[in-house]
Amino acid sequence: MAKENPPVLGERAPTEVLVCVKCLRGLEAPEDGDRPGRKLYNALIQREMPEGVTIRPMECLQNCDSGCSVAIRGGDARWTYVYGNFLEGSHPDMLAEGIALYHDTQDGLIPWRARPEHFKRNCIARIPPINGKEACTHG
Repeated sequence: MAKENPPVLGERAPTEVLVCVKCLRGLEAPEDGDRPGRKLYNALIQREMPEGVTIRPMECLQNCDSGCSVAIRGGDARWTYVYGNFLEGSHPDMLAEGIALYHDTQDGLIPWRARPEHFKRNCIARIPPINGKEACTHG
């Protein structure tokens, strides 16, 4: 099995942003099929992103009660985050800012005070890095 080489100090692993395009945000499915999650994705891909950031549509992130939802991940050495409660009309710029902050880290940990307020209050899950050593030491 091929393994991703960890980035050299000073380099950044690519960042992947997964946007749930099926999110309804508690609304009825629109007749035109343009769901809030799809609108968020469409707005986000129009934003300028740092080199190495990829935005991908996902069918479902299973976070329907807190949609619109987005997962941000980047390499084996970074934490992965799932965020929710994004509004497709007013949050794309703030989300792009948070993605850029994440992309600029080696470990995926944006300093608390630097995080967009929405990121502080709407984190659904924080998943440890694949090669992380942050195991719980308290049984």
